Amino acid sequence: MRKISLPLASAATLFILSGCSSHNVTIAPQQPKKYEVLGKAEGGASGSLGVLGTAYYFIPMGLNTRMERAYANAIESVPGATGLINVTYQEDWLWWIIGTSKDVTIKGDAIREIKE
Repeated sequence: MRKISLPLASAATLFILSGCSSHNVTIAPQQPKKYEVLGKAEGGASGSLGVLGTAYYFIPMGLNTRMERAYANAIESVPGATGLINVTYQEDWLWWIIGTSKDVTIKGDAIREIKE
C-alpha cells in the first residue's frame, strides 16, 4: 500500500503544481529597424476579480485586457510615439473585501518608427 501511495501522491502534487506555471509572454512587439527615441513613457490600467469570498472570486472585470490597455496608455503618454523599448512591467494587487484589484504599470522608452 505504501509503495503505491508515494508515487500517487507525487503524481497528484506534480499535477496540481503544474497548473501554476506559465511561459514567458512578450508585452511589447518587436522594435522596428530604424527608430527615434522620444522620451520616457508610463501607462497603467486596472482590472478586478470580484464577488463573494476570497476563494470564490470568479467574475473578471477588465482583468484580461489590463496589459494591453496599460501598454496603449504608455504609448499615448508621449505624443507621436508608435511603440516602446526597454519595457518594464509592474503589478500591484489590492484586496477590497468583495474582490481583488490588479493594477498594472508599464514603463519604457517611447519610440517613433522612421520609415525609409
